[in-house]
Amino acid sequence: MGPLLALGYKKTLNLEDIPQIADCDSANAVFACFRNKLETDSNGSGNGGEISALRLVKALILSTWKEILWTTLFSVICTLASYVGPCLINAFVKYLDEPHQLKYKGYALVSIFFLSKLMWSLSERHLFFQLRKMAIRVRAALFSIIYKKSLRLSNQSKKCHTSGENINLMSVDVERIAFFSWYVHDIWRVPVEVFLALLILYKYLGLASLATFVATMILMLANIPLGKLQEKFQKELMASKDQRMKVTSEALRNMRILKLQNWDMKFLAKIIELRNVETKWLKKQLYTSAIIAFIHLSAPMFVSMVTFGFCILMEIPLESGKILSALVTFELLQGPIHNLPDTISMIVQTKVSLDRIVSFLYLEDLHPNIVENFSRDVVDVAVEMVKGNFSWDLHSPNITLKDLNFRVYCGMRVAVCGSVGSGKSSLLSCILGEVPKISGTIKLNGTKAYVAQSPWIQTEKIVDNILFGKEMDNERYEMIIEACSLKKDLELFAYGDQTIIGEKGINLSGGQKQRIQIARALYHDADIYLLDDPFSAVDAHTGTHLFKECLLGILSSKTIVYVTHQIEFLTSADLILVMRDGKITQTGKYEEILSSGTDFMELVGAHNKALEYLNCINHGVALDNLINEEDDNILCSEKSIQNDEPKNYKIENLEGSESQLVQEEKREHGRVSFSLYWKYVTATYKGALVPLILLAQILFQLLQIASRYWMVFATPISEDVGPNVRASTLIFIYVTFILGSSLCVIMRSMFVVITGYKTAIQLFKKMHLCIFRAPISFFDSTPSGRILNRVSIDQSVVDTSIPRQFEELLISIIGFLGTIAVMSWGAWQMLIIFIPMTMACFWYQQYYTSTARELSRLTGVCQAPIIQHFTESSLGSTTIKCFNQEERFIATNLKLVDGFSRPKFYLSSAMEWLCFRMDTLTSITYAISLIFLITVPKGVLSPGVVGLIVTYGLSLSMHGLIWDLSKLGNQIISIERIMQYTCLSSEPPLSVEKNRLDHEWPSQGRVDIVDLQVRYAPHLPLVLRGLSCTFPGGMKIGIVGRTGSGKSTLVQAIFRMFEPTTGQIRIDGINISKIGLHDLRSRLSIIPQDPTMFEGTLRSNLDPLEEYTDEQIWEALDRCQLGDEVRKKEVKLDSIVNENGDNWSIGQRQLICLGRVLLKRSKVIVLDEATASVDTVTDYIIQETLNQCFSTSTVITIAHRITSIRDINMVLLLDNGVAVEYDSPARLLENKSSSFAKLVNEYTRRCSS
Repeated sequence: MGPLLALGYKKTLNLEDIPQIADCDSANAVFACFRNKLETDSNGSGNGGEISALRLVKALILSTWKEILWTTLFSVICTLASYVGPCLINAFVKYLDEPHQLKYKGYALVSIFFLSKLMWSLSERHLFFQLRKMAIRVRAALFSIIYKKSLRLSNQSKKCHTSGENINLMSVDVERIAFFSWYVHDIWRVPVEVFLALLILYKYLGLASLATFVATMILMLANIPLGKLQEKFQKELMASKDQRMKVTSEALRNMRILKLQNWDMKFLAKIIELRNVETKWLKKQLYTSAIIAFIHLSAPMFVSMVTFGFCILMEIPLESGKILSALVTFELLQGPIHNLPDTISMIVQTKVSLDRIVSFLYLEDLHPNIVENFSRDVVDVAVEMVKGNFSWDLHSPNITLKDLNFRVYCGMRVAVCGSVGSGKSSLLSCILGEVPKISGTIKLNGTKAYVAQSPWIQTEKIVDNILFGKEMDNERYEMIIEACSLKKDLELFAYGDQTIIGEKGINLSGGQKQRIQIARALYHDADIYLLDDPFSAVDAHTGTHLFKECLLGILSSKTIVYVTHQIEFLTSADLILVMRDGKITQTGKYEEILSSGTDFMELVGAHNKALEYLNCINHGVALDNLINEEDDNILCSEKSIQNDEPKNYKIENLEGSESQLVQEEKREHGRVSFSLYWKYVTATYKGALVPLILLAQILFQLLQIASRYWMVFATPISEDVGPNVRASTLIFIYVTFILGSSLCVIMRSMFVVITGYKTAIQLFKKMHLCIFRAPISFFDSTPSGRILNRVSIDQSVVDTSIPRQFEELLISIIGFLGTIAVMSWGAWQMLIIFIPMTMACFWYQQYYTSTARELSRLTGVCQAPIIQHFTESSLGSTTIKCFNQEERFIATNLKLVDGFSRPKFYLSSAMEWLCFRMDTLTSITYAISLIFLITVPKGVLSPGVVGLIVTYGLSLSMHGLIWDLSKLGNQIISIERIMQYTCLSSEPPLSVEKNRLDHEWPSQGRVDIVDLQVRYAPHLPLVLRGLSCTFPGGMKIGIVGRTGSGKSTLVQAIFRMFEPTTGQIRIDGINISKIGLHDLRSRLSIIPQDPTMFEGTLRSNLDPLEEYTDEQIWEALDRCQLGDEVRKKEVKLDSIVNENGDNWSIGQRQLICLGRVLLKRSKVIVLDEATASVDTVTDYIIQETLNQCFSTSTVITIAHRITSIRDINMVLLLDNGVAVEYDSPARLLENKSSSFAKLVNEYTRRCSS
């Protein structure tokens, strides 16, 4: 520890400065050992390998048996050494009272006192170090097994355990089980300590020790009902915390949607409401803890009162020496009296956490044998399904997929099409083995690669997302980048493929995310490719390029099963599967099935209607004028509104890591500011309760000293001397002192609880308001794991740990000052020893603190990536399993756990380093004090007073004070981290009083965009580069352009998700930057690119603000083609929506988003790829619905399907954030060289071929 502490004293420590932990303590070694023990026990138990709490505990014990043995040995030494002092105090007082003192006897007693204190100190330091080491091993084992399990869960199991519960498992429950290592030896230590104490008391007080035993048992039993209450409150608290974390996690994942829909404050109110429920249980738990603390601190006083009262009743003689021995023994009894109920409470809390983890580990895994492999002699068949019946929920009477029969030969291209909710994505999930099988067989031949409909992108570099664990092959990599049209996109990023992607691909467009997914699948070089609607998120030109270069090019020899809604991609398929209601209704080639059934005819018919419109307005344009060149060769038309060529918006190449969107987590440096402590203690009632807490503790200490002095003063030194006062007076005054002390304790505890929970409530509300009011750029650049860490772990510390730690520090400081006062009272010369000892201790503390503080901060910073990686992996488990990357992801998790364990381990080591030096200094000081006392001439000090000094000296310890000070210093960092999030930059105000709008605004819907420049963050390059155009009121505007050209960014600028760098947007002549965000967003409507649903009911998803009647909701559902589907459900509008809307198809989710818009009836509506995930029939109906319902509204449509712009009045074509063309579709098509004409020509040519 020496070199690390020296380094930490000189500079601010970083993670790379911290040495690695020993190989045997690494997460990999610990998890391997733990897993072996678990599996060995599983094989021997014969219960089918099911995990129970007992088996989990057994495996944890066997994984940490060395630490358990060492800690047992140190616990025995520590316990025995602590009882040496009480045995010798009576002998020491009698020695001082002897008329002829033998010096060697005095020095022998001093030596025994010193050695016992030193032995106690050494054994306790090693005990604590080994306990912390055990906690780190337990934490590593549980983190790893929970993570591994999360990758194997079946879909049904994922519904049982929400993300909020899983985050609490990793952050709260694992921590609690690891913390139980501190209590593991109390199970046997408590009875041993009680037995030793009673033995000493019997020696000095005889039968009165029975009264002590009875009083001790009463106190212990009094704690049992309180322990049960605490268990109940703990369960309720955890359940309410789970609920809050679930909603918080969901809100953070979908913050962009919440802000666009103006629902952010509604969700904040929901979280505050859930927090109020949590606070109710928190308050009850804290008050119960305060009563338990009161019993703990009052225990020695109550026991001494009963024991001495019994002595007087039974006329057992009381002498100063015996009383002092008894008082020290009562102090020691305080430990077991408190520890027994505390241990019971911890056992209960740990059992609750163990049961929660076991219930998670007990969840059903994905069945490994759903998909079978062909025998080696079958080489020509890739996929075969015979009489397949599958259901996402085996307990539901509704079967998801029914009677599936098909065979796919190697090298075939198989297209899957059908209406929304027909089971297309479920069919791919079947092939992946994700859907539980009811009957039938499914066989595969070879490796798989999968492209999900909702892109799953890791928070890593672009290149790492594409390679996905495989070695770099530059030639293949470049070929795939070219084939996936990513070359130009990478040039736009300042860091190219080294750019770190934000959480869930936040700094990428929908098309870019999809193409990175496709590139990942291509690079994997699998035998079978499963592509779930891969072209929906990309524009028409890019879609054609991808189909040609990827499916017909690189994958020409591979087996491909692809779901698509684009009819033009069906003609190249060797086999088409048409689906309806979970069945394959038609199979065959395009021409074969076109005339053989109605389902496919419906899809093709709707597509042809849209094409007819294009052909109608395009009759004068030659269809053979094709573009073979790439998008970067697009020419500007004569009608271009951006023909100001000298205006060159060069791509900014920003240097330094600051230009990455996702930055390293910020942590403070240097000492924790005193103002932080001050802000905390004065947050409630401006600190009015703090003086009362101080006064209560000072009075308690004074009454304690007075009660002991009274007992020493009023009783004789030996049997030969008569008592100074009557027995009744003696006990009456003593009881008065004791009751006064007890009153002070209960008052102090209650004031601390009130201050603690009220401050926690304030900080919670302030932090959450700041988070929800933060601009979207904050969420783009901050992984949700960092935020969840603060609202979960740091908030828990503020709720329960910090108030208790402040109280313990106060007890330690005033207790230490009281001890010094008593020891110096007998002889002021003692201060000569105390002052340098105290100065040395504080110097050590300062030397240690600089390192410990940074280690504690690093611990906080290193915990967030574990939770972040866990939640990210859970969302992408299907992709991870398909690519056989489980082992790599488990290895990454183990590496992150090691990264967390390193600062945690060295923080523990640093604590013991400090405490050992403190204990050694106080032991030496104590020995010198005793030598001074035995050398003082006889008669100067009363033997009783000297005995009192010796008893206080036994409890003399700086390490308790410094420990509490350091622990509070480490825990206050949670306040520091929360305070960081109470100072976030905020979005503009929700409403501006002087610019309040009338209810009719916008009445026309005219949108003027003037020289608009937008960037995602100050350190990132421009995305929109001086855009100017006007959308007339009531017009239908189509925005087209290559993926990543700035289409979605423009939409977000209209909603003020990003404030313009320069320029402005005016709606009906009003500059939107001058009005409140609530006023703006509540008047606009949007169907976003990613269709999002929230956990709850269908009604709460359509109308979260509760503004509409059921009739209006049903009308909206009918108009968006979901009415019949919802009527089939048992509870209609109260139909359950699972987390992320997982029990609704993506197409259905998009229709529900449409339903929201139909309910809102705004004058300005934005459709951001609104029909990308629906079939052509539904698309056609939606377009008709929009035309009917919003005939007088301004509708801004971002379209990837050219057919979606058939009723468009104006087309804006964007390229690299610049408006290349803006005119009516007919005029743009008249100009053969226009980019739009080329785009349409290519599309119609592709559809006609």
